[in-house]
Amino acid sequence: MDGDASGEEGASIDWTTDDELEVLAETGTSSPPILTTDGIEVIAGNEEASSSAGGPHSKLVKQFVGMGFSEKLVLKAIEENGGDTDLILNTLLTYSNLEDSPEQQLSLGSDPSSSDYNEAILDDISDMDSWSENDVAEGIDSLSEKHKMLLSLANTGSLSDKEKSLLVLANMGYTVEEASLAMERCGPEASVSVLTDFICAAQVAREESYLHEDDLKQNRFTNGNSKDKKRKFYEVCKRKNAIEEETIRLPNPMIGYGVPSQQPEHIHRSLPEEVRGPPYFYYENVALAPKGVWDTISRFLYEIEPEFVDSKYFSATARKRGYVHNLPIQNRFPLVPLPPQTINQAFPLTRKWWPSWDTRDKLNCIQTAIGSAKLSERIRSALERYDGDPPESVQKFVLEQCRKWNLVWVGRNKVAPLEPDEVEMLLGFPKNHTRGGGISRTDRYKSLGNSFQVDTVAYHLSVLKEIFPNGLNLLSLFSGIGGGEVALHRLGIKLKNVVSVEKSKVNRDIVRSWWEQTNQRGNLIDFDDIQQVDGERLETIMNSIGRFDLVIGGSPCNNLAGSNRVSRDGLEGKESSLFFEYFRVLDFIRCYSR
Repeated sequence: MDGDASGEEGASIDWTTDDELEVLAETGTSSPPILTTDGIEVIAGNEEASSSAGGPHSKLVKQFVGMGFSEKLVLKAIEENGGDTDLILNTLLTYSNLEDSPEQQLSLGSDPSSSDYNEAILDDISDMDSWSENDVAEGIDSLSEKHKMLLSLANTGSLSDKEKSLLVLANMGYTVEEASLAMERCGPEASVSVLTDFICAAQVAREESYLHEDDLKQNRFTNGNSKDKKRKFYEVCKRKNAIEEETIRLPNPMIGYGVPSQQPEHIHRSLPEEVRGPPYFYYENVALAPKGVWDTISRFLYEIEPEFVDSKYFSATARKRGYVHNLPIQNRFPLVPLPPQTINQAFPLTRKWWPSWDTRDKLNCIQTAIGSAKLSERIRSALERYDGDPPESVQKFVLEQCRKWNLVWVGRNKVAPLEPDEVEMLLGFPKNHTRGGGISRTDRYKSLGNSFQVDTVAYHLSVLKEIFPNGLNLLSLFSGIGGGEVALHRLGIKLKNVVSVEKSKVNRDIVRSWWEQTNQRGNLIDFDDIQQVDGERLETIMNSIGRFDLVIGGSPCNNLAGSNRVSRDGLEGKESSLFFEYFRVLDFIRCYSR
């Protein structure tokens, strides 16, 4: 964390961007403050709140409504702050920012200290680790003219409620025609959830025939060179999945078959006979995927039920993930020493600066991007305006930003994002792990945001230590910065031969550097493209080093993560469809090993 925040001490509150409304507040002792906003002067007064129809506050209401704020918000702000124009304007700006935020649609009356509020925040943004500017650009280029027009209107703030719903549905990938029909049939008050259910039902109704299980078997592919086969294979499964009721539900609490601090009373797990025992496999992806995704993943991975686990039970940071594997679940043990379990344990020096109204004890999911210095400065400037605790409206906004960007308190009224070495510690990697590839600070955040939480994964893999006392051969697909390899090494499991498949050269360099720095005695073989790892190549490798004992990996979540508002296409998406490559390689290895 960088505890140094820059900026002028007298800066005014500004929750907005440079392109939006800018408020310059001047303070004085001899006369009421005058706020100038886009040429409109507002003189602070001491009147009491009343309706805009008349009364002592009618003029004040009209002035703020003339600035573009809704009358409802103006009346609410006056009720909370009396006639103090400075506080009213501050509250209105905060309310407007909260309402307009595309990531969070927060209720103005929600309690920032309640568990429901906290859980809602975490659920909505816990999977923001795959969002990038390139995703946005590609998504915008593919939009229809109608969609682009709606986006343009949205930027001007001139959309009606119906148009906003239409834009949300269009961002989810539905056509304007589908969205319009759904809104017409379901009524103007229908929620987005109701509208998407209607659209899905309409799509199912258009299916001409039911695809039987035999259709899947006839379309199974084993060669990674044919993209057409993979696409046809997926389309068959997609249509079949569309008419099947979703069966997989996320548990609460999300502890899978148990975590070190909690063990369910009754654990029942049955594996199909053909997938018991080695070669073992372990697959990971975001838990909060679009509807039906985990059903499809489970169906391909031999009908094994996913184990959903939140890493907040292993560390000071949340990370909701689903794991499909055929590992034993008895006799698991955690890595020692146990990692910090709370924010204060992880960063004890922050405790003295932590305000009582920030009730967080866990950080949110680690992202690929961090909060800006400008945001930290805005928060500092805002909080320094108050001698004691800030108004509830300011607290709500600050907490929202702290949760979203994992900001921690590094001084009085000062917050800062995590530094890369601090993120490494939270995720269970050794210090300076991502420095090994000689990469930039930005790339370190990106690589860490897409990685495993090592302590969680190691807990699941710990059962292999007794099974393979002399070490194992590992195939690591989409290996990233080597979270699986690090977990096995920290468990004391010897890595005899590791075949790593990773597209990013930055990540491959990190793994290679770690391999050398930890004096691994085995062999590390890496490839950059999983689609080139076909049956012939796999057979050649296994004839040389022996059969694989474990296949581990998590295919890209770009089109699954909740933060992706443009191309959240599920397993049909450009990146996330690589899951079927994981299945292809795994199925070949299992068939070859029989």
